[in-house]
Amino acid sequence: MILPIGPIHPALKEPLRLKLKTQGEKVLEAEIDYGYVHRGIERVMRGKTWQKGIFLSERVCGICSYIHTQTFAETFESIAGEQVPLRAQFLRVLTNELDRIQSHLLANSTYFKALEHETLFMYMLHLREPIMDAIELLTGNRVNMGWNIVGGVKMDVNQSHLDSIMKIILELEDQYDRYVEMFNHGPLVGIRSHDVGKMTREEAIKARAVGPIGRASGLKHDLREQHHTYHDHFDFKVIWRKEQDNYARTMNRFDEVTESIKIIKQAIENLPPGEIRKQITIPAGYGEWRNEAPRGEVTYMIETNGNLIKNASIRTPSIMNIDACAKYMMKDVATVPDALATYASVDPCIACTERVVIMDETGKSQEYVYPDYNIPYNE
Repeated sequence: MILPIGPIHPALKEPLRLKLKTQGEKVLEAEIDYGYVHRGIERVMRGKTWQKGIFLSERVCGICSYIHTQTFAETFESIAGEQVPLRAQFLRVLTNELDRIQSHLLANSTYFKALEHETLFMYMLHLREPIMDAIELLTGNRVNMGWNIVGGVKMDVNQSHLDSIMKIILELEDQYDRYVEMFNHGPLVGIRSHDVGKMTREEAIKARAVGPIGRASGLKHDLREQHHTYHDHFDFKVIWRKEQDNYARTMNRFDEVTESIKIIKQAIENLPPGEIRKQITIPAGYGEWRNEAPRGEVTYMIETNGNLIKNASIRTPSIMNIDACAKYMMKDVATVPDALATYASVDPCIACTERVVIMDETGKSQEYVYPDYNIPYNE
């Protein structure tokens, strides 16, 4: 039978329609219908100044909104052939890693909720709240931060704020292992997570899976390795696993939180003095920039005619990861509840997936075809 789930369903945090083909309780295959929250952000950006464009970019995704403004700004900076002051680069890294921690904790909390483990669900949200406070200390806001501008960041940070952020990070580090152990050695691992929702390395490459989802299937690929600030000034390692299942995806995020804590400590301890922004003149031209968002690779492709945005295209990670989930992970899952847990393990974001609806000259919508990018993967 075909079992429809959604678009509005308690198991789904955003509108989406899952169609599961089942035989008894076993899920044979899955299909996903999009189209419930189209907003047309890319189209709205056309003809806008970068000041208005960066405002729109922050609203592509509600959870990892920060990285969109950084990628937007760095795309413009690449068009101008400029780099922001070093202090601004460090502040961007600090904010990016705080945002990564809160996003990963929320993602794992959602997975635990799908498994009906409400204790771990609440513990993850409890750990996340002080990180949101740290983000507010740094930027003045908790979600849509308005922190980045083309040329740097809006505000500097004083030492008392850095000390408070470091205290929050140390407290998180002190408590963190206890909750990881609750998952790693609890009943959820053997019964509901190990060997559930498997996606091989070869399947991950075919599906172009990115971020923790690809790395949990053995793809050692993290764009932070290629970013000039991380590459030149920070010591960290790429987290990846070989189990290829729901357990691997959850543990990969847990381990990446630990690595983000190390990066944040380096950023605070080695924060250089100097300016936080500089004036940049935007010429006419075209630029592309890729960053590692909490969910994976986010790419901005922008064409300008000087001060105004002529065209913009945004490639977000969830569309690849959700399609990978439907095509490979849900295939032959033993039960419908396990299929829903597998979907939650991917940390899907429907808002960023459906950021665009393309219009032709008459105002009618037309199908958007994603370009085929050649993404390199390390062995």
